[in-house]
Amino acid sequence: MPDFALELEHAKDRMVIGLDEAGRGPWAGPVVAAAVWLDPQRTPETLLAGLDDSKALSPAARAKLHDAILASARAGAAAYGIAEATPGEIDEINILQASLLAMSRAAEQLAVAAGRKPGAALVDGLHAPKLTCPAQPVVKGDALSLSIAAASILAKVTRDRIMGELAARHPGYGWERNKGYGTAEHRRALDWLGVTKEHRRSFRPVRERLAD
Repeated sequence: MPDFALELEHAKDRMVIGLDEAGRGPWAGPVVAAAVWLDPQRTPETLLAGLDDSKALSPAARAKLHDAILASARAGAAAYGIAEATPGEIDEINILQASLLAMSRAAEQLAVAAGRKPGAALVDGLHAPKLTCPAQPVVKGDALSLSIAAASILAKVTRDRIMGELAARHPGYGWERNKGYGTAEHRRALDWLGVTKEHRRSFRPVRERLAD
């Protein structure tokens, strides 16, 4: 289970934030990133006990924790930022760079919400975005750091809701279920309905449909 050990290593009276993204693999929709700061002294124990890698949680548990993180922020015990990179940006600069761009935007939003710049950042994965503070990549960080786990939940819930909204605008692709990932249902819809403006044209399955 994640804890505050990594945050405390970097603390030294600085605000240490966690960063994570959701949606690198799908064929459609934005990639969404979140940045989260949790006050180790004031964050409710009930919230801390529930935080985990978003992939290890049920949708209902993620939604409940999402709301708890936002409530903690309203109480001044946390701060967060959520941002995205569009399918067009993904096609222009590639999915890795777009994920890092979304993370840097999320960190900027957090700084505005908190009224101060982070002193350090813990970033899930192998790569870190360009920030105004030192950033440490942490492999499987969402299972190690409470801040990253919280960011993973905000990013995942936000992106799932975005895909639900896009599914209503573009019926037939099953995005309310597959969230834009390359399922058989999504593949069939591409064959029958074609490519939408929400698809990532640089991804091979979509690029091949455009070539056909």
